[in-house]
Amino acid sequence: MSHVSTVEKTPGARSAAGRRTGRAPRSARARSEARLGMMLAAPAFLIMLFVVLYPIVQAFIDSLFSYRLTAPGEKEFVGLENYATILTDPVFWSGLGVTLLITVVTVAVELVLGFLLALVMHHAIRSTRGLVRTMILVPYGIITVVSAFAWFYMFSIDSGYMNNWLDWVPGISADTNWFAQSGTALTVIMLSEIWKTTPFISLLLLSGLAQVPGELTEAAAVDGATRLQRLTKVILPNMKAAIMVAVLFRALDAFRIFDAIFIMTNGAYGTEVLSLLAYRTSIGRLEIGLGSAVSVILFLCVGLIALVAVKGFNVDLADRGGQK
Repeated sequence: MSHVSTVEKTPGARSAAGRRTGRAPRSARARSEARLGMMLAAPAFLIMLFVVLYPIVQAFIDSLFSYRLTAPGEKEFVGLENYATILTDPVFWSGLGVTLLITVVTVAVELVLGFLLALVMHHAIRSTRGLVRTMILVPYGIITVVSAFAWFYMFSIDSGYMNNWLDWVPGISADTNWFAQSGTALTVIMLSEIWKTTPFISLLLLSGLAQVPGELTEAAAVDGATRLQRLTKVILPNMKAAIMVAVLFRALDAFRIFDAIFIMTNGAYGTEVLSLLAYRTSIGRLEIGLGSAVSVILFLCVGLIALVAVKGFNVDLADRGGQK
C-alpha cells in the first residue's frame, strides 16, 4: 500500500478532510442509514412531487393562454399578457394588501398567545397536563368550515348574540352589522382564525420549550438574571427552530386563507383575498387563463414567504435547530 493511501485512511487525514469540506466525516453506519432513509422516503416523495408539481406546471401553461372554459375552441397563446393584466388591476393589489394584513396580524397574535399557552401546558401539574392540553387543542380539531360558520352566526344580526354581549361598548348596538364594513368584518375573520389555529402554534412552541435545557435557566437564575432576561436571553434563543417552523407553517396557511372569508363575506366590503380572487376568476367567470395566472402569482408569493422565513431565522434544521 502506498504512503499516500495510508495517510488518507488515517483518522487525522479524515478529520482534516472533514474540516476542508466544512462537515464532520460520517461513519459507514451513518452513510448506510442515510441511504436506507432515502430509499424508504423516495417512493412517497416521488408521488408527492408528481401530485404537487403537475398542477403547478399545468397552471403555469394555462396562464400563458387566453382561455375561457365556455369557449375552448378560442384558446389563444398570449404569453405574459395575463400577468400584465393582473398586475395592473387595482383589485389584485387590494386583495394582496388584505391578504398580507390578515397574515401579519394573525401570525403575530398567534405567536404571543401560542407561547403563553405553551407555558401553561409546560408548567401544568403533571396529573393535569393531559386534560389541560386536550382542552387547549379542542378548537384546532374543529373543521375550518364549521368554525367559520360558528363565528359567522355569533356575530350575525339575525342569529348572533355578540351584539347583546358587547352593547356596553360605544358604537355597538343590537343593529350593528359586523359584516357590512371592512374593518369589523376583517376583525371577526381574524378572530376566528386566531381562535382556530392558536392551539396548533402552541403545540409547536411547546415542543421547542420542552427542548430548552433546564440547567441553562437555572444557571441564569443563579447569576441573577430576571425572568424577562431569562426569557429573552435563554429560552427564546433556544426555541429559535420551533418558532421558525411555527411562523413558516402559519404564515403559509394564513396567506392562503379562503374558507372563513368565503363563508362570512364572500369577498364583499373590501375583504377579498388572493385565494378568493383566483376562485372567482377561474370558477365564477370561467377565465382559466387569468385564474391560473393569479394562482401562479399566489404560489410565487408563498415561495417567497418560505424563503424569507428560512433565511430570516437562519436556522439549520438538520443540526437539531442549531444556528448556522
